[in-house]
Amino acid sequence: MHSAPSVSYPVGRSRFALLVVVVAWIAGAAGIAAWRLQVAAPPLQVAVAAAALLVPGAIALRAWARSPHGTLSWNGEGWTWSAGADGEPGSAQAVVDVQRVLLLRWHSGRTTRWFWVERAMQPSRWDDLRRAVYSRAPKP
Repeated sequence: MHSAPSVSYPVGRSRFALLVVVVAWIAGAAGIAAWRLQVAAPPLQVAVAAAALLVPGAIALRAWARSPHGTLSWNGEGWTWSAGADGEPGSAQAVVDVQRVLLLRWHSGRTTRWFWVERAMQPSRWDDLRRAVYSRAPKP
């Protein structure tokens, strides 16, 4: 059995993840607006509903803005995450796969990170990355 080819793939802010956040926020705002039009709710309830929409939305946007930037590499035997000079060995697991976008869970010791990886970041290496994500590292 052959291992997936070596690949290094850039990781950064995902437009898809931003789209998910914005669509969820718009759906929440539409729900509050529809509720407000149908029910004569006291101003305090409307304020609480607005805060319940705005606070998580702001947290999600902040998390998106602070998305990790670096390189995820597969050498045929294992994964490495590099956000600077040193590489950090670990494992990558696909959690969501929508063909042109992957949500990967990165494990390294006690550290867990989440990476949205998009085909548009490096289309020429996308298939290699997908092969590597779904391949198994060789047993020692």
